[in-house]
Parts: sequence; structure tokens; C-alpha cells
Amino acid sequence: MSSTLFRTKKVEQSILDTEEPEHALKKSLSALDLTVFGVGVIIGTGIFVLTGAAAKTHAGPAVALAFVVAGVVCALAALCYAEFASTVPVAGSAYTFSYASLGELPAWIIGWDLVLEFALGTAVVAVGWSGYVASLMENVGWHMPEALGTREGAEGFGFDILAAALVLVLTVILVLGMKLSARVTSLVVAIKVTVVLVVIIAGAFFITADNYKPFIPEARPQEAGKSLESPLIQLMFGWAPSDFGVMGIFTAASVVFFAFIGFDVVATAAEETRNPQRDMPRGILGSLFICTALYVLVSIVVTGMQHYSQLSVDAPLADAFKATGHPWYAGFISFGAAVGLTTVCMILLLGQTRVFFAMSRDGLLPRFFSRVHPRFRTPHRPTILLGVLIAILAGFTPLQELAALVNIGTLFAFVVVALGVIILRRTRPDLHRAFRTPWVPVLPIVSVLASLWLMLNLSAETWVRFAIWMAIGFVVYFLYGRSHSRLGRHEETTVAEVMKPARGDEE
Repeated sequence: MSSTLFRTKKVEQSILDTEEPEHALKKSLSALDLTVFGVGVIIGTGIFVLTGAAAKTHAGPAVALAFVVAGVVCALAALCYAEFASTVPVAGSAYTFSYASLGELPAWIIGWDLVLEFALGTAVVAVGWSGYVASLMENVGWHMPEALGTREGAEGFGFDILAAALVLVLTVILVLGMKLSARVTSLVVAIKVTVVLVVIIAGAFFITADNYKPFIPEARPQEAGKSLESPLIQLMFGWAPSDFGVMGIFTAASVVFFAFIGFDVVATAAEETRNPQRDMPRGILGSLFICTALYVLVSIVVTGMQHYSQLSVDAPLADAFKATGHPWYAGFISFGAAVGLTTVCMILLLGQTRVFFAMSRDGLLPRFFSRVHPRFRTPHRPTILLGVLIAILAGFTPLQELAALVNIGTLFAFVVVALGVIILRRTRPDLHRAFRTPWVPVLPIVSVLASLWLMLNLSAETWVRFAIWMAIGFVVYFLYGRSHSRLGRHEETTVAEVMKPARGDEE
């Protein structure tokens, strides 16, 4: 059984599968498109939504350092992703990379993990978008009914109609074609980057130095009955500080890390790129480095405009300008954030459908979902299915309950990809690698350790929920995926041909 669970799919076979007419995606993306996709998804939730929660609860003004820590961890992983994406230009990202290096069961595990990661990520961004739209509506005197507004902090039954509607509209755009998605993204990214620059430049004039004191707030004692925020500290020292202090920076980094998953999504579009060997590394690394500096600058400006203890959780940037007596800027930022978060949501949804599509094409999920639309050449079936499910999820679930689970899934994918680079270097040294991760195996090992460190700084509840999702994945694989795997069936056919006696032997 162990040999079947860890059977690997050759890179050549993965590339060959992309040429099947009924299961082939249209190649239409350039390096610029990929960079825009990366910037479009990276600049979003971390700046417009999570900055307030991370500063207010975990790190104070030192949230800027948390963005640096998260950016370094992502840079290490990005170098590993760039090698894989240029070597195996197939839809599926870490799932496809794992299938080529670690084997079928690890590939299934990481694919199942990515489905959760991107689904929850889309829902998180949709809820954040809803919060900014509600803030923008309030500026002109419109108020959403409580039962149809954002679920953050709400009591009783309710449904976030704005978040659900956004997901459904973006689902239609993704079904209509990849190039249309790229054009929409380019337009929206231009608006979003403009808003970010306005925040940095205009906000700098409203900074109050006293708001930075203390830059790293002292650690607070753990509240009785409160869940442990840092299992790592409990394991090492037998106690767990709640928030702030130096360890609060790492806890905040594990929270804002969600904002850096853009290059991970870029890797899922490898199969739809015209020249993936050249363009994938440029898109992955370029978008990450462009955005990290903007994250740090924005977090410094916002925590300087308003004391971290008073920052808003739903719309921290807009509300910080309101607090300084400049509602016009607040309205402008709410508009830019609402427009900008649409691309984040769309690209995350794009990433999930491509992973689902790749798993379906390999037979680990029903092959029904691997057929592309005859006209648009997009995986319309999984896109529609997942879009509807995520719309329902976004409508009912508060933001902060989703974000941490997305982070642990992303970090787990980083660990697997880094290990896969080391293994594939040893097992397939003959492969042409247009981009090579430097200092192998040292850099991938450092990437693994850094990702594990951030994972251990997530809450115990996050680990429990992640374990439950993984357990469900094991059940699905052994009940369906293992017996329907195309790779497994191919091997059985090959063995049968070898064992079949020749006509003379039968006689």
C-alpha cells in the first residue's frame, strides 16, 4: 500500500495532460498579467482589513515589524515556488508540485488543504469588502439592515448579503474567460495602488508621535478562561502570554500573513501563461517585493494617525482618517478598498478553482469537474459550484474566525513546496529548470522552519479546526480518490499488459 500512496506523477505526464482538448486551459497570460494578479491579491486584505485587528490585539504599532517578518517568510517560500512553477507549468500550484515530488497521498493532502485555504480566503476578503462598502454607504446616509450586514460582532441570525453577492458576480466573470479577468484586474489594481499611495502620502501629514508610544506594548497577563494564543510558548515555558510584547509581533505576523498569499495564487495560473518558464518567476517574485514595502509604510502611517487601541477592525484605514477629522479621505479610501478587494476575492477564487480542476483531471475528484467550457475554455463547473458554496460561507461567517485557518493552510503549503524542491532536485536532476532556487537545501530548510514557527504561533482552536479538515480529507481520499486515481489506473493497465501471456505461451 505504501508504494501506491507515494507514487509520483512524472513532470512530463503532467505537462502532457494539459494538451488534452477537453481538459486544456487557454494560454493567454503574460508576465505583466501575472505581476498584476500578484499585486492585485497581495495589496488588499492585509492593508485594508487585517492591519487594525493585528495592531489592536497583538502587536500595537510594532505591527509594521510583523509585516516584515511575514514578508521574509514569504520571500523564502516564493523562491521555492518560482522554481516549481517554471519547471512544472501546470495548474494546481503546490498540489501539482507535490504530486511530482512527494507522491499521491501528500499531493492529495496539500490539494485538500489548498481548497480550504482559497475558499476561506475568498470568504474572508468578501466579508472585508462588505465592511468597507457598508462604511461607504454610511457616509452618504445609507444604512444596511443589521440582519443583512457584516456578521463581525453581530448577534443572532443574519446574512451578509453584500459579501455573498460579490462572490457570485466574480464567479460569472471567471466563467467568461481568463483574459477578461486579467483586464478587470488591471483596471482595479490601478485604482487600488493609487488609494494606497494616497494613504501613505496624505496620512503622513496627520501622524502624531505620541501614538507610537509604546512602540511594542508590554505583554498582558493571560485572561482566565481565554484560549491560548500561542501554543509554542506554552509548550516551551509552560505559560502563554496573551498579546503584545516581542512575542506579540510573531503572533501578529501569523495573522497578517494572510495578506501575502498572492504569489501562491499566481502559481496556480502557470498552465494559462504563454511563457511560464520565464514569466512565472517574474510574476511571483516581482509582485511580492513590490507589495511588502507598501504594507510596512501603510501600517506605520495608520498606527501613527490613531492610537492602536482605538483602531477599527472592519475598516481601519478609513476610520483612522475619520478620527483625524478628514471624512473625505475616509470616503475615498472606502471606495478604493471596496473596489480593490474585489480583485483579491476574484484571484483567490481563481486559485481555488484551478486546484480543484487539477485534482479532478487526475481523477482524485470526479472527472466531471475537469471539462472546460467549449467556448470560454475555463473550468466552469467547479467555478460555479465553489462560487455558490463560498457565497453561502461568506454570508454566514464572521471574518476573524476564518482568517487564522487560511493562514495555517497557506503555511502548510509552504512547508510542502520547500520540501518538494529538495526532493525533486535529488530524484530528477535532469529536469530543465528555468529558475533555480539558490542555496538548496539550506534555503528550503530555512523556509520550512520559518513557516513552522508562524504555524506554532497560531491559536489552539485553529490547529484543531485544521486537523478536523485534514481528517475529513483522509476519509475522502481512501473512499474515493485512491480508487479513482488516473495514475493508479495507468499503473494497473501497465502491469496487466506486462503480465499478459503471449499468444504462443497460451497455446
